[in-house]
Amino acid sequence: MHLRRAATLASALGTQRLSPLHGRTAAVEPLCQRDALLKTVDQYLQGLNMGLAGPLENIADDFVYRENNKTMDITTGVFFKQLPIDFNRTIVDEPACATFTESIHVSDPRRAPYVIGGQIRHHPADMSVYLIDVVASTTGDWLFNASAALGYAQQETDWQPLTAEEQAAPGQSRAALRAAADAYLDMWSNASAVAAVPWGTPCERLEGGAYTGNGSATDSCTLGVPTDNTQPPNSHRRYVIDVDMGSVDVFSVFEHLGNAPDSHLFRIQGGKLRHVHTITVLSNHTNVADRI
Repeated sequence: MHLRRAATLASALGTQRLSPLHGRTAAVEPLCQRDALLKTVDQYLQGLNMGLAGPLENIADDFVYRENNKTMDITTGVFFKQLPIDFNRTIVDEPACATFTESIHVSDPRRAPYVIGGQIRHHPADMSVYLIDVVASTTGDWLFNASAALGYAQQETDWQPLTAEEQAAPGQSRAALRAAADAYLDMWSNASAVAAVPWGTPCERLEGGAYTGNGSATDSCTLGVPTDNTQPPNSHRRYVIDVDMGSVDVFSVFEHLGNAPDSHLFRIQGGKLRHVHTITVLSNHTNVADRI
C-alpha cells in the first residue's frame, strides 16, 4: 500500500491502538534483511524532510503512528512539519524487523528545532510497516539544545560496526546489550541496578543538549546517576537491538518525570558502556494508560 493520500490513510488508522511490544522485540526470529530495513529508514527521513508521508511505500493495513507515546493521525504530528535533516544515525534490529533512527533538525530558521528518535517496525512476511513510534523533543524539553546536540553527535566518530571478534566478546550478545540497557533504566527504582550497569571509561552522555564528556580518557557516564532509587520504574519499554553496532535503543515512559516520553540510545563496546544519548519530552503529557 502506498501513502499517496496520507490524510485519508491517517484518518482511517488514527484510532487504532497497539499492545505492548516486549515479546515481539525480544524474539530472535523472524529475520529481516538489513538493506530492506534501511530502505524504509531512507523513506522515513525523506518524509520528515519533505513534510509528508508519501515516500513511505510499504504500509501495512494495521499501520499505527505513535508520537510521544500517544497514538495519533500521522498528518497531525511532527512528521508533517517539513524538517531539515542535519544529522541522522540508525541502528538495525534484524531479528525484530525494526530500526531506530536518531535525527537532528535545526538549520532552517523558519522551523522549530527538533531532536527526534524514531522506531520503525515491520511485519516479517511482507516487510510492511505496521508501526512508526516517535519521541520528538523540541524547545522546552529536558536540557534541549538542538545546535549543541548536533555538534556533539557529529564529533562522535566511533559509531562504527564492530568486527566479528568484537561482537563475539563477553557483554556484546543480544541478551547482554538488552540487560545493560535495562540495568541503566532500572537505576531509578532499584539501587542494585547501579552496579549491574557495565560502566566504561571513557564514556560520554549526550542528554538533550548537555554533554558529560570533554574528550578526555577519563570521561564518565556515572555523573549524576540516581541516588534516590525508590522512584517509579521506567515502564512500557520498547527495544531496538543492533549487535553489529553494539547498540540498543529503548523507548519508555519516565514515570518519575511526570510520565515523560523518553528514548535512551546506548553504545557498548568491549562489553562496556561508551555512549548514552537521551531524548526526553516534558510537554503535552497525558495519562500513561492513554498513551501505550
